[in-house]
Amino acid sequence: MTAPLAPLMTAPLAIGPHTVWPPVVLAPMAGITNAPFRTLCREFAQGARGFGDHVPTDAPVEGRGLFVSEMITTRALVERNEKTMQLIHFDATETPRSIQLYGVDPVTVGKAVRMIVDEGLADHIDLNFGCPVPKVTRRGGGSALPYKRPLLRAILREAVSNAGDLPVTMKVRKGIDDDHITCLDAGRIAVEEGVTAIALHGRTAAQHYGGTADWDAIARLKEHVPEIPVLGNGDIWSAGDALRMMRETGCDGVVVGRGCLGRPWLFGDLVAAFEGAGPGAGEARPTLREVAGVMRRHAELLGEWIGDEARGVIDFRKHVAWYLKGFSVGSQMRKQLAITSSLAELDELLAGLDLDQPWPDGAEGPRGRTSGNNRVVLPDGWLKDPYDCAGIGADAELDTSGG
Repeated sequence: MTAPLAPLMTAPLAIGPHTVWPPVVLAPMAGITNAPFRTLCREFAQGARGFGDHVPTDAPVEGRGLFVSEMITTRALVERNEKTMQLIHFDATETPRSIQLYGVDPVTVGKAVRMIVDEGLADHIDLNFGCPVPKVTRRGGGSALPYKRPLLRAILREAVSNAGDLPVTMKVRKGIDDDHITCLDAGRIAVEEGVTAIALHGRTAAQHYGGTADWDAIARLKEHVPEIPVLGNGDIWSAGDALRMMRETGCDGVVVGRGCLGRPWLFGDLVAAFEGAGPGAGEARPTLREVAGVMRRHAELLGEWIGDEARGVIDFRKHVAWYLKGFSVGSQMRKQLAITSSLAELDELLAGLDLDQPWPDGAEGPRGRTSGNNRVVLPDGWLKDPYDCAGIGADAELDTSGG
């Protein structure tokens, strides 16, 4: 059972000139937070879609959360990689437009930021220093990078100096492992270099996505850098979790990642919670019929975005298990849904489900990756000196994500 919802007295989140209410951010997730998924999340947040009447109809529809793009590699952006240029596409209704960048070379990061500014590609830039994937950390990128304080400072300085009026934020993890905590130093460097806000995933790189997120670390960071907003990330599976994180840590907003996988209506729950819905009143518990409708729309949006129905349905396959979590759907049917390649085929299979099933208790709680890693692969000698920044090459910029 999730915790009852209750009003929380908090202020809107300020990201430079942008006012975000409620103070909720969709975390960038590779292969997930493309334009179609962001559209679904925004629709639920704005009350354009929903499973109830809990979203106030007289509330403004703009600014209900901040929905960030998939992570974009700075080198690929500067080189105008075709796939990358598609990933930075925003729907005309998206505002503010948020891009997350990943880079290890200060000069390349600066060029990417300047390109975004000069070509009007976005309204907000976030920098990823939280990726725990071994093929990134073994080259000194992602969550390994903040250990090298001078390099982190150089990247932030180039980003902010080239951003003009665009706000620059950043996301980090606690550190590499419990013996090499970096988030407090990273937060102080962020303040000194003009970063607008910082998000902290309360896990180390060694934890990957396992164990329990350390919300106390979020509270400590907030105390350490009161000058800028601090956002908390980790183990937000419900709107009640978001309210509880803010109460317990004093953070200024929350970042929601795996909790919305196969559940974009979570953003409607979050709006209801922050706008004072009564206990349990704001939590959507859709029937399988309602979930199937969202699945169909998600697949259709992907096909329109890609420009090919079959490719859109194929891309949608990864979402099937998340949407159906907890529902009584046979293994054979799940396998068939996971190999669909047309909307007609998807429609036929969805129609064959027991669509009158109520929302199951088994759908609550963790979803997505939950395993730990317990070992961080780093370049040789990486931990010997946090101020020795030699050894990072361009091959650290890979097209991957996470945080």
